[in-house]
Amino acid sequence: MSGDCPKRMRFGPCGGVRPDLGCELGTGPCPFTAGPVVRWPDPPVRSARPRALAGDGPVVLADLTSPPYDAAALARHARILSGSCDALLIGQYHDAPDFPPTLLAALVQEAGGRPWVTLTCRDRNRVVLEQDLAGLAAAGTDAVFCVTGDARAPGVRPDVSQVFDLDGTRLAGLAAGAGLAAVVPEAPAAPPVDLRPARLAEKQRAGAGAAVLNHAGSPARVARFVDRARGAGATLPVLAGVAVFTDEAGARTLQAFPGLELDPATVRAVLAAPDPVEAGIGAAVDEAVALLAVDGVAGVNLSGRGTSADDTAATGIKAEIARRIRDRVRG
Repeated sequence: MSGDCPKRMRFGPCGGVRPDLGCELGTGPCPFTAGPVVRWPDPPVRSARPRALAGDGPVVLADLTSPPYDAAALARHARILSGSCDALLIGQYHDAPDFPPTLLAALVQEAGGRPWVTLTCRDRNRVVLEQDLAGLAAAGTDAVFCVTGDARAPGVRPDVSQVFDLDGTRLAGLAAGAGLAAVVPEAPAAPPVDLRPARLAEKQRAGAGAAVLNHAGSPARVARFVDRARGAGATLPVLAGVAVFTDEAGARTLQAFPGLELDPATVRAVLAAPDPVEAGIGAAVDEAVALLAVDGVAGVNLSGRGTSADDTAATGIKAEIARRIRDRVRG
């Protein structure tokens, strides 16, 4: 563990490193940016791969957007997406707590969706994370997305302690040990860019069976990252992030995340179009097709709310994007 990391990470850096190599929490330089990448010290952990990746064609994963603590809405949105998406990524946000992960997984499965459930280390100590993993394994969850998690923004639940007993890499090891398919994030565009490919290889050694990438700005950048990750020893399937936005608010939200890049020309073109919704859908489909042509990319993740309109509109946009991707890639 680095004593200088406010998230108590042992296998950093996280995806929130600032362009000046500072910590996202403003506590000074990130202690991991000087390298080398921290090696996984134990024998490699063998992880299952998500069942969604068992087919021959590319996988379409989508962020599941739904109001918190609303089982009926969650089921409705899961049903809309499950007809066109291979799996649904259930987030865990610092400013929008929701049902426990095991219940979220069960509700999505009952609605016909295949859940990939996010677990963060921010709000749960190791004992609770172990309980969650055992519950998700018993529920037959397809995959667990293992992340360290972002810290809460100032003013968001200042009365609650942030835990960070573990980081995402160690959580992936626990998930694999529990018999789950551990999926991990990586941020190809986040500083220090040169350390990211080798870091993904170490996450695989820890137990990761697949990876979901943050938006990297271009397919060429994703191709360079995947090639270097393969050179570092990573063989796990990679799903590339596709930016889903159809209005200024949606684009601005995605651009606000550290370590995440959108193509500025695409943003301008979508927002200036006579029909920004249709333009945003088309841009996302084009990006997905280009990313799926990259050697080593096994699928895409439709990432972003999609619109500042209501949740049903946001879900419908992602479902339409997924359908068009299937039509163009799968015939």
